[in-house]
Amino acid sequence: MNHAMPNPLMPNDPAHFRLWREVQDMRVRTTLGGIFYLIAWLLCWTFSSAPQQLLLPGSLFSLVFVILLVLRLRHRLPADPDINSLLRWRWQHWTLLLLNSMFWGLATGCCLLLTPLQDSQLIAALSTIAFSTAAIFNFPMQRLPAACAVMLIYLPALVIMLPQASKNAGVLTTLVFFMLYLMLALKRNHREYHAGVDVQHKLLEQHEQLELLSRTDSLTQLGNRLQFNNLFEQQVALAKRQGSPLTLLLLDIDHFKQINDQYGHMVGDHCLRQFAEQMRQTFRRDSDILLRLGGEEFGVLMPGVELEQARQLGELFRQRLDEHGLSVQGQPLRLTTSLGLGAFDRTRDTSADTLFRRVDEALYQAKHLGRNRLCEA
Repeated sequence: MNHAMPNPLMPNDPAHFRLWREVQDMRVRTTLGGIFYLIAWLLCWTFSSAPQQLLLPGSLFSLVFVILLVLRLRHRLPADPDINSLLRWRWQHWTLLLLNSMFWGLATGCCLLLTPLQDSQLIAALSTIAFSTAAIFNFPMQRLPAACAVMLIYLPALVIMLPQASKNAGVLTTLVFFMLYLMLALKRNHREYHAGVDVQHKLLEQHEQLELLSRTDSLTQLGNRLQFNNLFEQQVALAKRQGSPLTLLLLDIDHFKQINDQYGHMVGDHCLRQFAEQMRQTFRRDSDILLRLGGEEFGVLMPGVELEQARQLGELFRQRLDEHGLSVQGQPLRLTTSLGLGAFDRTRDTSADTLFRRVDEALYQAKHLGRNRLCEA
C-alpha cells in the first residue's frame, strides 16, 4: 500500500544520507576551485622575469591544471546513489583534489628553484595560502584527505627551504604556525559540518513525518482526501499518457449511522479501523493506494489493474465482509458495504473528475439497488 511518493535520490538511513550529502556538497564546491589553480599558475608564469625561457615547465603545468580542471568538472555524480557508488565517487574525486594539491605544491617548488620564477614567489605564496585555506573550509567532510591536501600544497616548499632553515626561519615558522591553525580549523569545521548534516537529516525526517501526517487519516492510517486529490489526477494523467490501465473503487459502509446511534462513536471508530484493516488484507499490492475519503466512505486506486481483476478483488472484499462481519468488544457485528467501480477510458474520461463522477454514480446505484453489492460504472 502506497501512501507517499518517496524521493529515490535521498537516502533515509543516517549513515547513507551523510555520505550522500558529502558527495553532493563536494560536487557543488568543486566547480570553481579547479580553474583558480590554472589562473594562479598562468599568473606566476606570465609575471616571471623571463616567461619565454619557461616554455616547457609553463606549458606542462598549464596542461596538467587544464586536464585536472576538465576531470573535476566532468566527474558526474552516480546515477544510482547506492553506498558503493557514492564511496567510489568520493574517493575518485578526492584523488583529483589531491592531485591538484600535489601539482600546485610542485609548481610552488618551481617558483623557489627556478631563477626566472623567483619574481613570482609572492603570487605563489598568496595562492598557496588561498588554496590551503579553501581546502580546509570547503572540504572538511573528511579530515585525513583534507589534511593531506594541505600537506601536499606546502610540502615541496618546506623541503626546499629546510636546507637553509636559518635563512628562512621567519617564513618556515610562519608556515608551521599557519598549518597548525589550519589543522585546528579543520577539526572544528569537520565537527560542525557533520553536526549540520545530522541536523539537516533530522529536519528532513520531521518534514517527511509532517507531510505523511498531512496526507494520512489519523484514525485508519490510510491516505486521506488530500492525498487522493494529489494522486488521482497524477495517475489519470499517467494512464492517459502511457495507455496503462487504471481502476478506481469506491466503498461506502452500509447503514453506518445506525451503528453510531446504537453503539456510540467509539464503537463506530473501531469499526472504521477494522474496515481499513480488512481493506489492507484484500488490496495488498504495493501500488494499490488505499484511502479514507471521509466519514464511512473509502476508496482504492489501482494503477495497472484491469477492470475485471479489480471487480474480482472488490467482490472478494464485499463477500468476506458480508460473511464474517467485524468483531466489536468480542462480539460479532454484521457489516456490509456498497461498492462502485470504474476504469479509466480515454474515449469518455476527459479528466479525473469525469472518471470519479462515473464511479461515484455507480456507488450511488449500488446503494439505490439495495446495498451490499458492487456496480460498475
